[in-house]
Amino acid sequence: MLRIMELEEATEALLRRPPIDEIVVTEGMRRRTVAAFGEDLHPEEAVRRILRDVRARGDAALVEWTQRLDGVTLGGEQIEVSDADIAAAYDRVDSEVVAAMERAAERIARFHARPVAQSWMLTELGGVLGQLIRPLARVGVYVPAGAAPLPSSLLMTAIVARQAGVEEVVVCSPPQRESRLPHPLILVAADIAGVDAVYAVGGVQAIGAMAYGSETIERVDKICGPGNTFVVLAKRQVYGVVGIDSLPGPTETVIVADESAHPAWVAADMMAQAEHTAGMALLITPSRRLAEAVNAQLQSQIADLPEPNRSDVRDSFAHRSGAVIAEDLAEAVALADDFAPEHLCLSVKDAWAWVDKIGNAGGVFVGEHSYEVLGDYVAGPSHVMPTGGTARFASPLNVLDFVRVMNVIALDEATAQRLAPVAAKLAEAEGLYAHANAIHRRQPRP
Repeated sequence: MLRIMELEEATEALLRRPPIDEIVVTEGMRRRTVAAFGEDLHPEEAVRRILRDVRARGDAALVEWTQRLDGVTLGGEQIEVSDADIAAAYDRVDSEVVAAMERAAERIARFHARPVAQSWMLTELGGVLGQLIRPLARVGVYVPAGAAPLPSSLLMTAIVARQAGVEEVVVCSPPQRESRLPHPLILVAADIAGVDAVYAVGGVQAIGAMAYGSETIERVDKICGPGNTFVVLAKRQVYGVVGIDSLPGPTETVIVADESAHPAWVAADMMAQAEHTAGMALLITPSRRLAEAVNAQLQSQIADLPEPNRSDVRDSFAHRSGAVIAEDLAEAVALADDFAPEHLCLSVKDAWAWVDKIGNAGGVFVGEHSYEVLGDYVAGPSHVMPTGGTARFASPLNVLDFVRVMNVIALDEATAQRLAPVAAKLAEAEGLYAHANAIHRRQPRP
């Protein structure tokens, strides 16, 4: 079950991920494009055509593509979910689940309430110079509902935007065939997060609507949220027209563990990650004995899972997940840091001693009681984290993703006169003589 490999073998089998922009066209993707377009299009071309149609025809295109791709026939007035439908969704969600979402929302809001950027001004350089921090005006959150609804992702995004001061937050999520509404878990989460509107639109057409606008959906300033390959391609194609949070790839967890780790807990944490579609769970340890004990635990714990979860986990361990035997703990930590995973779990005796050795990770989970599943739901920090090695340069979703910085330049006359010859010299060196002219026109004539 658990592939236990030495470092050299693991580098070839597990540690070399495909580039994040590499598109693997699956048979399922081909079937979808043929069904929707009547021809075997590359996913990028299929996405391009849908976006172009949404931009040109607005609501009419949203209704048509929702019917063709999701099998749901919406009237134009059903694109936006009514307040009554959102309120009714509470009757379809277990009260304990509602309470759990409310508790999670409280912790997310409290964590992200801490100010991390503020406007500032200085006078030491002459006049007044500074930066103004302004929240985005309107943010769109995409929430998929394919294999499973993801209300936690909605909470982890919309609440962060609210804490940043975003004036308007809207949600797009695919409608269900029976109700023609998004999943009730998503509607309840949207209400708890205090979003301003929910739209029963999914997939590429939802991304297009938020980017370009339609009669019902006003365009947003930034689009956030996960999705399948088609959604990620759509986000990539609309970037520049609108801001996006990231291009998320499959989720991943690296667990660095030593002999002190509980094999049953490590196995459970790896299974939790492998349960995601295309999810990857990697154990790095200097202890072969621990790896073998984890393997034994996997055998028994996986057998207890229901289908299709059991098959998803088995598929992950057959193709993407495994264990790597490092020479010592220092090598294990260095290898994990080089991998730059979305989640890096330190299941070691003195976990805090190794935190300073980590420079590349979306989130560092310190000790076995800070297990990654708690981070998925209730710890507080957003679980939206960089994947595919992008933790080398990207950060988890936070309030800074929902603000912009404006520079303020208010020079006094004396400072402007002192700086003018310097600016003129640089402008002329660049061959920009109209720039220099704008400077010289302001200089006092002899």
